[in-house]
Amino acid sequence: MNLLRHRGWRRGIVLLATAFPLWSQNAPHLAYALPAGGRQGSTFDVTLGGQYLPALSAIYFSGRGIHASPGEIARPMTPAQATALRDRMQELQKQTMNAEIRKEMTEIRGKLLVFNATRLTSPVLAETVIMHVTIAADAEPGNHELRVATPQGLSNPIVFQVGTIPEFTEREIIRLEAPGAQSSLQTQIAQFQLDQPVTDMPVTLPATINGRIKPRVAARPAQGQAQPFTPGEADRYRFQASQGQQLVVAVCARELMPYLADAVPGWFQAVVTLYDSDGREVAYDDDYRFHPDPVVHYSVPRDGEYSLEIKDALYRGREDFVYRIAVGELPFITHSFPLGGNSGARTSVALSGWNLPANRMTVEGALAPHSIPFMADTLPEIFEKEPNNSLRTAQRISLPVIVDGRIDKPGDWDVFRFEGHAGQDVVAEVYARRLNSPLDSVLRLTDAKGRQLAFNDDHEDKSAGLETHHADSYFMTKLPATGIYLLYLGDVQQKGGTEYGYRLRVSAPRPDFELRVTPSAINAGAGQTVPINVYALRRDDFSGDISLNLKNAPRGFVLTGGLIPAGESEARLTLTVPQQLTVEPLTLAVEGRSTIAGRDVSRLADPADNRMQAFAYWHLIPAVTLQVAIRRAVAVAASVQVPDDTSLKIPVGGVARFRVQVPVPRNSLIERVQYELSDPPRGIELQDTGSAAGAAELVLRCDAEKASLGMKGNLIIALSGERNAPAANGRPATKQRVPLGTLPAVPFEIVKP
Repeated sequence: MNLLRHRGWRRGIVLLATAFPLWSQNAPHLAYALPAGGRQGSTFDVTLGGQYLPALSAIYFSGRGIHASPGEIARPMTPAQATALRDRMQELQKQTMNAEIRKEMTEIRGKLLVFNATRLTSPVLAETVIMHVTIAADAEPGNHELRVATPQGLSNPIVFQVGTIPEFTEREIIRLEAPGAQSSLQTQIAQFQLDQPVTDMPVTLPATINGRIKPRVAARPAQGQAQPFTPGEADRYRFQASQGQQLVVAVCARELMPYLADAVPGWFQAVVTLYDSDGREVAYDDDYRFHPDPVVHYSVPRDGEYSLEIKDALYRGREDFVYRIAVGELPFITHSFPLGGNSGARTSVALSGWNLPANRMTVEGALAPHSIPFMADTLPEIFEKEPNNSLRTAQRISLPVIVDGRIDKPGDWDVFRFEGHAGQDVVAEVYARRLNSPLDSVLRLTDAKGRQLAFNDDHEDKSAGLETHHADSYFMTKLPATGIYLLYLGDVQQKGGTEYGYRLRVSAPRPDFELRVTPSAINAGAGQTVPINVYALRRDDFSGDISLNLKNAPRGFVLTGGLIPAGESEARLTLTVPQQLTVEPLTLAVEGRSTIAGRDVSRLADPADNRMQAFAYWHLIPAVTLQVAIRRAVAVAASVQVPDDTSLKIPVGGVARFRVQVPVPRNSLIERVQYELSDPPRGIELQDTGSAAGAAELVLRCDAEKASLGMKGNLIIALSGERNAPAANGRPATKQRVPLGTLPAVPFEIVKP
């Protein structure tokens, strides 16, 4: 960026990529993949559902050994096209029936059924495209990240799994629910559909079964009638099993789609039921411990045919209720112990579960396999020793320490005794639920006389974005006097067992931080500036400044406003991309630096996406890489004049000014440039919102009752243009608002008047 000194101000010349006329801002969105995975060494077709997919040009997978190419695109039928088909059907019904007319009527019925099945579908689910997938024989099993690209940019990531056993995919049919009184045409459509068989598909074990729970389709109600409730379908699969087999049925549903913004509880809540050959229910599960995805273990009592049914617990159906079910005598680890070890040592871990080839494995340092939870640390480690469930039998510990233990029976308490000093800061933290333990911990600290000094049940850890119940406990407290202290750890629900393992850290505070950067897919026009968010996940009361920068970024990328102020947990900043187009997405890394206890600390920001759950809750969902797609755009030179300081000073209760000039192309028809604060900081208002000449002095006003002295952050200013849309097809000329881009972040500070 070139800087020109001018009368105590600095002038930054930046390029803004306009939104006209070469590209649209509608980046592709992926909602689901069906099937959501496949077997090593196989080739098959996958249906992708989402929005803005027709121009699909590239498909990307994380890891190696998975390749795909785009295929057929399916656009949903419009209401006008459906009306034309109904009119044609009415015409055919009046004619003398013959083979040709009967064939055309059958085709129309089928098309109307598909329209009826999808007409209430959300726009974010409505478009589908087929991709042809090949998985290499040596592709790594497990979860991979799938993205697609169009000329408008890169999509969000979704989960795509690679398996090792035979795969089957549900044969989908549409099922119609007739709501009562119907026209003759609707009656014919309903009869046509209800003649179709129910899904009851044979499979051979072991198998991974792919499918989804779609809504049953309600026939169009008669005029004046309300749309009836249409429950979701239930899918069934038949298989042969032998006496003595230890069957495992493990569902992946919520794991594939962690959060749905417009559904309660915010995911597909699958339930599975196992039936014997007589149709009797022999096993059932609606979740596995605290996981929404169910798991069934069943010891087969006799040879015969068994059937497995899957449906939604709330009887819903949606196009993105996709599932994968692993069925067979498959290994499944129910729990392990210990849940971690010293990062510089070998740790022997005991395994429990079904169909396991071994009951123990050795973990080298922090390199644990993905099949078990494992947490490595550098603090001294000991094992909890029973009996230690009372004041009299409390286990002595010396700080700092990590205790590996279990709440091994219902109602058990593990009690630990240590010596403390007046004014000493002590942290107690439980790692259990975050390590796949069902323990819902509670921590309580008392002095030797039993007086409670600290207590915690649940503590939210925003780094655990897939957890909806943060059941691990944490507190930090200052000891009031020198003496003996007692720490009690139990399960708040009074449950227990060998699977209720934990790691308990008791130590002085270890201030630190983690970072998350969103979104994981950044789509920008060549030379454009776009906003991004960086979140600070602060540990043990760390509250210092965190400076942000790009690490080893390709030439031409500029990060502006790179600071998370002391005490803040989030910063909005801007990224300016190069003017050169790229064929493939580029990978970026954001680094944060701070000084902690006189020591320089740097942390890389993990890419993530901020996903909404059930209309209200937000979660940071981890992604594999931070990807940037640079699109074609028209660049406009813009100048920003701000005071020649590190930040714009805004007086409490007063105003601050700075200048912006945005020249626009003459042929753009833009008459006025408008400026708007994007997600404005509390108490700060932008008063001047535009200028006919594209130049403006922006006036910022600070509300003394809402903004606090010393508050720091970044101002993100979005620009748009007002243009005349000429008259066309008998319609009068109208005003249109055209997005022009975003200015580089303007750092600010609230100061005294």
